[in-house]
Amino acid sequence: MSEQPKLSPVDQFKRDSQYLQGEIPEELVDENDFFGKSSIQLLKHHGIYQQDNRDTRNKPAEGGGKKEKEFNFMVRTKIPGGRLTSDQLLAELDLCDEVGNTTLRITTRQGLQLHGVVKSDLKETINRINEVQLSTLSACGDVARNVMCVPVPCQTDSVHYEMQQLADQLAEHLCPRTTAYHQIWLTDPDTGEKQRVDDGQGVNGRHEDDVEPIYGKQYLPRKFKMAIGLPGDNSVDLYTQDLGIMAICEDFRIVGYNLLVGGGFGVTPSAKKTYQAIGRPLAFVLPDQVVDVAIAIIKVQRDAGNRADRKVARLRYTIDGMGFDRFRTTVEEYFGQSLDAPRSAEVFGFDDGIGWCEQGEGLWFYGLNVENGRIKDDGNFRLKSALRGICTTIRPGIRLTPHQSILFVDVAGEDRERLENILRSHGVPLSNEISNARRWSIACPALPTCGLSITESERALPGMIDQLDVEIEKLGLENEKFTIRMTGCPNGCARPYNSDIGLVGKAKGKYTVLLGGRLLGDRLNFIYKDLVPSEDVVGELAAVFGYFAMERQADETFGDFCFRKGKDALLAGTQ
Repeated sequence: MSEQPKLSPVDQFKRDSQYLQGEIPEELVDENDFFGKSSIQLLKHHGIYQQDNRDTRNKPAEGGGKKEKEFNFMVRTKIPGGRLTSDQLLAELDLCDEVGNTTLRITTRQGLQLHGVVKSDLKETINRINEVQLSTLSACGDVARNVMCVPVPCQTDSVHYEMQQLADQLAEHLCPRTTAYHQIWLTDPDTGEKQRVDDGQGVNGRHEDDVEPIYGKQYLPRKFKMAIGLPGDNSVDLYTQDLGIMAICEDFRIVGYNLLVGGGFGVTPSAKKTYQAIGRPLAFVLPDQVVDVAIAIIKVQRDAGNRADRKVARLRYTIDGMGFDRFRTTVEEYFGQSLDAPRSAEVFGFDDGIGWCEQGEGLWFYGLNVENGRIKDDGNFRLKSALRGICTTIRPGIRLTPHQSILFVDVAGEDRERLENILRSHGVPLSNEISNARRWSIACPALPTCGLSITESERALPGMIDQLDVEIEKLGLENEKFTIRMTGCPNGCARPYNSDIGLVGKAKGKYTVLLGGRLLGDRLNFIYKDLVPSEDVVGELAAVFGYFAMERQADETFGDFCFRKGKDALLAGTQ
């Protein structure tokens, strides 16, 4: 009898969960304000992370003794391509006020996050999200996550429309089929009826191929990320995805897609076996083949991925373990036919959509920078109220961007001034009133909500940019475009490892400074200095910018300059 392969604890939880149900129903109604270890992992597949307020975690309780953790939950909505309606955004804004911490957050994968939801409000929250035709299912967990897509709309050709259609198709095909989500969250408490009709059989006694034909009983070894982009618009960071889908166009028409595989960033610095990787071209596929080839790739990862060690369970490790040629051959076997070689195509553009732009057919869209994706009212800055005003009066379509910002689309020409006036009257800077450094920056939430964060990110970056803007203006570099991405830990949620400047939390109040990536996103950066105290970060960057101002070549970007010079020359040139 062959020995059963070793499973990580998380994989054991999934295997024993009856397709993501586990003990969630019982724990949802018990007397605790938290869930147990197994449920914590299963909840991620339902779009929920258990967290606690780390600002108060170590403070003493009244009367002495250790303060109990203040548990709450992050609820993430999956939004393929970041496309939603004004009514859907208004519904999420209502939830952030009524059950959340009064803020809403745009994610770097074009989704929305509610923070501070308490356990007793979870069911109502997910019910209400589904009532406006959105969902949290597979927004997190060991499944295909939210499908990213270039958000900039265009009505004069079919390219952007077809890419969004593909994002919707992939999201539908790759969504888990288990009925557990609907049984737990969408059951009417008064009638017991479910909002979605299933076959009435649940999952007990059914073969896993019937319940989860793509994922199987244990789902994937780790999360799986996808994005759809263009050579001329890599705003979705195709090279950082497990599967990057690059549209190849001829005469403003998509003729097929290059598939890039094996990108990914999360690392554990103490584990040398972990590493970042940029996606590699696998194949060129026709538009009607993309979904089936994507499913084949996911099934190979399902069957060949590492289920014992989650640190090396992402697709890049599976590919390197198998060897690229064998991986490609195995994908062809799962797909059922050979794959064509990838077309010759390199990225050459990045469109963040910020500012006014003609959309076609007399309509416009406006890209509004939302710093670090945080939608809030804070003193004279009342972005949340401004969005309510825009969505209730002008009622534009909404696109969330990979840089955590918002596009208001389908805006009539006569509404342009009205939209700007709403923003101004609520103290929201217009997009042409912010610096390039701020425009091209993103940060993860980090403290106080993320349990993995080592130090600050979202709360630290704005102040650093305030200081950096002063130094950059002194050097006459205020018109330079460069990406700054900060994370509170090495997991890389804000994609810091391919940016011009990456700031990664390494210890409390200290960061690894990375340089040499670039806005186009097709190159990894390198460690310039490690364990830099937060108060020294801007000074270190200002010195490099000073060297750049003196030694740059014609039309050379900051990232290309750092890459050309390399670490040693940069260190010498800034002394």
